[in-house]
Amino acid sequence: MRPPRRLLLLRHGKSDWADGSTPDADRPLSPRGRAACGLIAEHLCADRLIPDLVLCSSARRTRQTVEHIAGALPPDVPVLAEDRLYLADAADLLDRLRELDDGVPTVLLVGHNPGIQALAAGLLPAGERSRIPAFPTAALAVEDLAVSRWTELGPSTTRLVSFVTPRSLAASASH
Repeated sequence: MRPPRRLLLLRHGKSDWADGSTPDADRPLSPRGRAACGLIAEHLCADRLIPDLVLCSSARRTRQTVEHIAGALPPDVPVLAEDRLYLADAADLLDRLRELDDGVPTVLLVGHNPGIQALAAGLLPAGERSRIPAFPTAALAVEDLAVSRWTELGPSTTRLVSFVTPRSLAASASH
């Protein structure tokens, strides 16, 4: 039996607002955002969360998030930075995921709030949606699909495997 399809949903790291004249799409990660990506990279390695494909918003901060977790990714994993994922809502993110080839078992989607949180919660059964009350920067939701094809992805079609934030990872590391 083949393992279930897995969806990794990652919100970009905290961005730098120091230069107010920088267009939103061009804002870089802040030092705190880069540090948070390091914690997420360690978590990806420790939990053996290995994507077969990375879908990423074209915004600078999402692309930099992928760059800062690259050490935890397979060296040959395809990374697709797509304009249509920039500030996309949950419906648009879902449409993109439904286009995936069924030969891709695990996908990492790097995006923005509120779309990424709405998607992460909306894919879960109604009774489990409260398990993701907020989706801070660099938070990661891992969901296994209960359906066999990406085209079947929709409300209540996943199971939450884990949800971590940089804060929760830092707290567990200090104990």
